[in-house]
Amino acid sequence: MTESLRIAIAEDEPELLADLGETLAEFGHTIVATAANGRELVERCCETTPDLVITDIKMPDMDGLEAARKIRSIRPTPVVIVSAFHDDQFVKRALAEHVLAYLVKPLNPHSLKASIALAMQRFREFQVLREQAADLHQALEDRKFIERAKGILMQRAQLTEPDAFKRLQLLSSQKNKKMADVARMLVEADSAFQE
Repeated sequence: MTESLRIAIAEDEPELLADLGETLAEFGHTIVATAANGRELVERCCETTPDLVITDIKMPDMDGLEAARKIRSIRPTPVVIVSAFHDDQFVKRALAEHVLAYLVKPLNPHSLKASIALAMQRFREFQVLREQAADLHQALEDRKFIERAKGILMQRAQLTEPDAFKRLQLLSSQKNKKMADVARMLVEADSAFQE
């Protein structure tokens, strides 16, 4: 059994929109938003925060790829494109907008089901990588403050590097704060005195 997702769908042809909605409901998903153009899709996604967006490319007002970009800028959301158009220009744009699957009409329900599963798995993997990158970036920033704070302690208190590090550890323990936070406070205090 596949997981049940909250899905937003966009298609400018009402019959195709209805068919897509029915197929997704048969798969056990909930359609939380439907739209006939990209602008409407963006608005509905802001209101409903779907787990997945499935959209046509060519639609009036705003195309599906532009809508995907706007939705992603508001909140990371996996996108599957369904289109009758499959030329290189659309595929390149889809890649640039981080679309996770691209299906060519007419839709095959089995391909749609597989594409949804793949898109969701890839999206989860990207989310984990994004979090790991953010954690590494934060660790690097913390390390920079700790090094600067050690330098300040070494200069002002005439401590060796190991002793300056021990002092930071002690302050961290006494204040019940992370060492990086104590280091930031020390660096900020030192800057205030230098001004």
